[in-house]
Amino acid sequence: MELKLIQNKIYTIRNHRVMLDFDLAELYEVETRVLKQAVRRNLDRFPEDFMFQLTKTEWQELITICDNLPENIKFSPSTPFTFTEQGVAMLSSILKSKKAIQVNIAIMRAFVLLRQHLADYKDLKEQIEALEKEMKMKFKDIHHALNYLLKKDKLETEQSQRKRIGFKTNGDD
Repeated sequence: MELKLIQNKIYTIRNHRVMLDFDLAELYEVETRVLKQAVRRNLDRFPEDFMFQLTKTEWQELITICDNLPENIKFSPSTPFTFTEQGVAMLSSILKSKKAIQVNIAIMRAFVLLRQHLADYKDLKEQIEALEKEMKMKFKDIHHALNYLLKKDKLETEQSQRKRIGFKTNGDD
């Protein structure tokens, strides 16, 4: 199973990375109705941090934002279940087929890869911020030096144009 395909089916909703029931049903090669039935029969295995159902408002937002949702799903009267990584892992215990096991392994790998990308992104962001800070300090120093040199040059020019006072010799004007 291609990890990129699975990664494209992972959304961030309520600050959780989740997969939607119809995407999971497609991956498991079962009907969404069958997947939902199995979950409803085992609700005690799916606490709120494993699975939650979208509100109608959340579902409308998702439909508006996502272009890749199947057309038949957009007009479904019921809102989808969303499964966190732990919820997906729990699905393998209620969908007992070889396909479910293979799909779950692939999904777990996709979640791990996604977490790794986010960690790499965070490290890269921190490195860029440190570099920006260092460059600001260096540019600030360069700016001060240039200003000093410009002022010094201006002062020297002004000094050389001043009429000298005091005792004059033949070479002085």
